[in-house]
Amino acid sequence: MPMSSRLTSKAITALAVATGLAAGLTACGSSASSSSGSGSGSGSGSGGSGSISVGLITKTETNPYFVTMKKGAQAEAAKDGVKLLTAAGAYDGDNSGQVTAVQNMIAAGVKGILITPSDPKAIAPTLDRARQQGVVVIALDTPPDPQNSADALFATDNTAAGKLIGQFAKAKLAGKPVKIAMLDLTPGVDVGVQRHNGFLAGFGIAEGDPSIVCEADTGGDQAKGQTAMENCLQKAPDINLVYTINEPAAMGAYQALKAAGKDKSVTIVTIDGSCTGVGALAQGQFVADSMQFPLKMASLGVDAVMNFAKTGKKPSGYTDTGVDLIAPSPIAGVDSKDTAFGQSNCWGS
Repeated sequence: MPMSSRLTSKAITALAVATGLAAGLTACGSSASSSSGSGSGSGSGSGGSGSISVGLITKTETNPYFVTMKKGAQAEAAKDGVKLLTAAGAYDGDNSGQVTAVQNMIAAGVKGILITPSDPKAIAPTLDRARQQGVVVIALDTPPDPQNSADALFATDNTAAGKLIGQFAKAKLAGKPVKIAMLDLTPGVDVGVQRHNGFLAGFGIAEGDPSIVCEADTGGDQAKGQTAMENCLQKAPDINLVYTINEPAAMGAYQALKAAGKDKSVTIVTIDGSCTGVGALAQGQFVADSMQFPLKMASLGVDAVMNFAKTGKKPSGYTDTGVDLIAPSPIAGVDSKDTAFGQSNCWGS
């Protein structure tokens, strides 16, 4: 989940609903779009589904993961003949932008809101209010805190994703002395905590283990990942294993290692499964990548809202949207898929 850098100004965009209703979206860095099966608001699905509106609010518009999620939602909305309203924060952690987007989507009459919370705890009261007004709320990728502030969660099992790359790294290093840098997300965000803990479990060590010589937050951002890796190398020049929260952080780490002449001697493992990341795997920049499926999250979310609008049945609980370990060179005892599978199933451009 790569993130853009913090912006200091509000970007204001207009959301034009196909029926002629206009609702301004003032979320930081937000964008708005409307998708319908016919372009006229009537929709192409049966049962007049064109009158159904679904909102999608992602963390940022620049993160390829969320760009892919948006494309998946747009494709499913077009197939189902429903309108899709979209917005995003200007940077990861932009809760005020997401709050404004939720409020504007409620005013625009959406039946449901799909959201990847930037600040899981801070957004929860706003999601509670949306549900009190009859809007179904589905969290994608990241649960709110508490999780029951959303009706349902469609997401990767992030602990499993971390565990897979931890197991692979353990087998890859095959008992060699290890010095680990952990490039994390942001304190308190469940996705980052779960992946971090999953990696530790997969590698077979506990928090605070002496083999962990550096920990740094990256916000899932490439530039911050590079800076974090540079700082870690100053602290511990003999690092030989790098865990990263996602591919942009991994890309940043690789650039720092390459500049230091250490890219051939340090193992990088990560999580995302984008086509860019699979390409980096094939080139030897990373050794393993846990692939997740944002397109599936988005399409399931749109379908669930449409079903709610038609039947009144709310989605509930957690739906695991799957994870696969991608590795160019398999290791005995660790289940993985090759880069050909990765290239066939990756997301993004």
